[in-house]
Amino acid sequence: MQVHQHTITLVPLFVHNSFVFTGCSDTEKEELYGTDGEEVFHSDFIGKKGLLTLPDFADFVNSTSYDGFYEQSVGSLEVCRNYLDIQIKAYSGSDEKTEPPHTSIYSKYDVMVGVENDLICHMTGFFPPPVIISWTKNSVNVTEFMNSQYRPNHDGTFNIFSHLKITPEEGDIYSCTVGHKAILGQPQTKTWEVDVALPGVGPSVFCGVGLTLGLLGVATGTFFLVKGNNCY
Repeated sequence: MQVHQHTITLVPLFVHNSFVFTGCSDTEKEELYGTDGEEVFHSDFIGKKGLLTLPDFADFVNSTSYDGFYEQSVGSLEVCRNYLDIQIKAYSGSDEKTEPPHTSIYSKYDVMVGVENDLICHMTGFFPPPVIISWTKNSVNVTEFMNSQYRPNHDGTFNIFSHLKITPEEGDIYSCTVGHKAILGQPQTKTWEVDVALPGVGPSVFCGVGLTLGLLGVATGTFFLVKGNNCY
């Protein structure tokens, strides 16, 4: 993937670091804008529109200031694609430093059998993009998942999220497998198993057994006491 990053420092009263990330490959294309490490805007090339990604309370960002940015990003990606072959040839055989992804998998909500949930596979710390992501359920490939945009980290590496909607059943096993240039032939696989704890019955059983033995002890003691009194 061809990647371009530009950093702009604004110095009126406060210092803010703004960045633009443009990336393309044979199968992927991205452009996003951010400030101080947080994404502000990205181009949705599937929905053919630009999206502001800051929360509503971030009212210091004027939405109209990004008018026309999606159309501009379309042009940027065309240029990126046109020069992709040249860039690949220029960098082939280079000693570009690569970093492998660190992968984790977790559920978005507390797990309840039969209740829809989201599984999230998070990959971070890798360079350069892209990563190749695949999912399985009980060793069968699934394709109904969605990936986020690549987002830059402060150290120049990248991170990405992959989301899979699930309806967990007891014993289901899911896996997320990640391939990357830095780990060719050794993809990372993280597994997640539906293991919902059943209500504990141990303490109540032991309590019941203890109570029964206690009552038997009282009854036995009473029996011997009565027998003893009858001896006189």
